[in-house]
Amino acid sequence: MSEKTILKLQLPTDPLWVKNVVESNIEELLTDHAYCEQKAATNAITLIIQNPNLSDVVQEMIALAQEEMEHFKLVHQIMLKRGFVLGKERRDNYVNELRKFMIVGGSREQQLIDRLLLSAMIEARSCERFKVLSENINDKELSVFYHELMISEATHYAMFLRLARKHAAAVDVDARWTEFLAFEAQVIQNYGKGETIHG
Repeated sequence: MSEKTILKLQLPTDPLWVKNVVESNIEELLTDHAYCEQKAATNAITLIIQNPNLSDVVQEMIALAQEEMEHFKLVHQIMLKRGFVLGKERRDNYVNELRKFMIVGGSREQQLIDRLLLSAMIEARSCERFKVLSENINDKELSVFYHELMISEATHYAMFLRLARKHAAAVDVDARWTEFLAFEAQVIQNYGKGETIHG
């Protein structure tokens, strides 16, 4: 998978992030990852609450919330097997910075499209990070695990973009997506130094 062609991400993650940061603190990575999955499920539920009239969105988000919670369970099981405890929720500064790019006070359509594109952006970067993890981590179980999740995240990314294009009438989705990609490239420059999925 080429992130440039498929995910359109402008700044790839340096594989040294895995060797220099992640491998020294697997417990922290797994804790952060577990909460990322939980937050993804919460985001899906929020989209249902905000758009109950869009039956296709509701159906897609029901399935997504269930899948993300299943991923949460899988990460937690790996933690338990290794003698780790989940611990407190970690802040996701990367996602919080991306949120600042969302339109505030626009039309319902603009708000929906921006939320779908924000979700696609997070899935795209998570997919890219899982790929880097699967290819570089010196841990066979986690290498296989992150390869499987990489495929899942790519599917979620494509789904969010598809929904955005379907429900956009007045919004130019491709133009807005290009703006999101450019903003994300600025944000991600400050990351790749922490033992978190987006760190």
